[in-house]
Amino acid sequence: MAEFSSASTLPTPPESQTRLHFGKLQHGCEHYKRRCKIRAPCCNQIFSCRHCHNDAMGSLSDPKERHELVRRDVKQVICSICDTEQEAAKVCANCGVNMGEYYCEICKFYDDNTEKGQFHCDECGICRVGGRDNFFHCPTCGSCYSVNLQGNHPCVENSMKSFCPVCYEYLFDSIKGTTIMTCGHTMHMDCFYEMAEQNQYRCPICSKTVFDMSRSWEHLDQEIIDDQILGFFANFRGIFIFVLIEAVPMPEEYNFEVSILCNDCNNSGRVSFHLFGHKCRNCGSYNTRRISAPES
Repeated sequence: MAEFSSASTLPTPPESQTRLHFGKLQHGCEHYKRRCKIRAPCCNQIFSCRHCHNDAMGSLSDPKERHELVRRDVKQVICSICDTEQEAAKVCANCGVNMGEYYCEICKFYDDNTEKGQFHCDECGICRVGGRDNFFHCPTCGSCYSVNLQGNHPCVENSMKSFCPVCYEYLFDSIKGTTIMTCGHTMHMDCFYEMAEQNQYRCPICSKTVFDMSRSWEHLDQEIIDDQILGFFANFRGIFIFVLIEAVPMPEEYNFEVSILCNDCNNSGRVSFHLFGHKCRNCGSYNTRRISAPES
C-alpha cells in the first residue's frame, strides 16, 4: 500500500517560498528595510516605523502635541506590497508575503535585514541586534552588553536607562552604538570619539579620567619639578601633541598651598599651588579641582 503524507507535513511549495520573500529589502525607510507600515495607535497616523513617528511627532511646533510611540501598543499594520491593513503578524493575510524576515510578536518589530542578528531580550523587554550568543544581560546596568564585558566592567545601576551626556538621546533603545567608559557610565560611541577629538579626557557625568593619561601626568611631573614651562604633552587615542613654550619660572607670589579634591580617587588633601595643575598625592592623577581659596 502506498504511503501518503498528511497536509501538515507536506513541504512548502517552491512558489509559496518565493511569495514569502517577494519584495525583500525593497521597501522601508532610512531606519529599517521592511514590507509594512505601522498605524500609530496614539495619533492614528501611518508611519514606516516608530522612529519615523517619533521624529515627526517630536518636531511638532506645539509642545503639547509631541509624543513618542510605545512599540508594544502597535496593533495594526499596512502591507507595503498589497496595501492591506490588518492585525500585526509576520505574514500578510492578503498577499502572503513576509512583512519582515525578522518579526517579534512582543515588540511588533519588523526587519528584512536579518544580517543584523536581531534577538529579543526578555530582561530588556526589547529587541537587540548583534546576535544573542554575543551578548549577556547585566541586571545591575539594566541592559545587554557584549560577552567580552561579562565580569569585566564597572557596574552603574541602570546606566543605560539614561541620556547620552553629549547628545542627550535616550541610550536604552537607541539604534546607535554605545560604549561603556572606565567609570561605568555610558554614551554613544560616536559621541565618545568626538569628545576625544575635542581633547576632553573626563567623563561628562562624574569627571573621572576615561583615557590613559599616564604619559601626560609624567610630563606634568617633569614640568613642575623643573618649575619651568617646557611644553604641553597630551595623549588622546594614541595621538601625541607636544608644544614648546618659553621657559618661565614660578613667581614668588604663587608659593602657597591649596586644598584639592581628586576626581579619579575622590581623595582630598593640600598641595603646593602650580599653574599647570595639582597632583593627587594618593593616586598621582592631575585630574583634580581646587576646593578652597589660597590662604593668605
